[in-house]
Amino acid sequence: MIKSEQLGRHILVEYYNCDNKVLNNAKLIEGYMIEAAKIAKATVVESVFHTFNPWGVSGAVIIEESHLTIHTWPEYSYAAVDLFTCGTMIDPWAAFEYLEEKLKAEKTDSTEISRGIVDRILRNNKGRLEVSKLKTYGG
Repeated sequence: MIKSEQLGRHILVEYYNCDNKVLNNAKLIEGYMIEAAKIAKATVVESVFHTFNPWGVSGAVIIEESHLTIHTWPEYSYAAVDLFTCGTMIDPWAAFEYLEEKLKAEKTDSTEISRGIVDRILRNNKGRLEVSKLKTYGG
């Protein structure tokens, strides 16, 4: 595997066959998302959650290191989650595992995407940035 410097990690998650009562409870989901951020060793800044009529929840937890978002479809027992983190100390996979347990997901699909690949940033910024000033996560 080639090691590249990147600014962040973005995990896109599909949680299937979840507890639909959990998925329709905005307060519970918000608490789980905040705790997931803390378990990942992120610093929570604020959160915003919304309940849809007749069902479903969307929300975001803003962290100093980026964000965690969720949208639920209780009628399908399904949740879509983004775990976008920056820095070397944050573990988005710990948040993934915690949410898998709390949502009672029977199956998951996930994809990790490197965000802010330093070589691409430098190539596309025509030398206006100093490499030594970029804080990166070695992938």
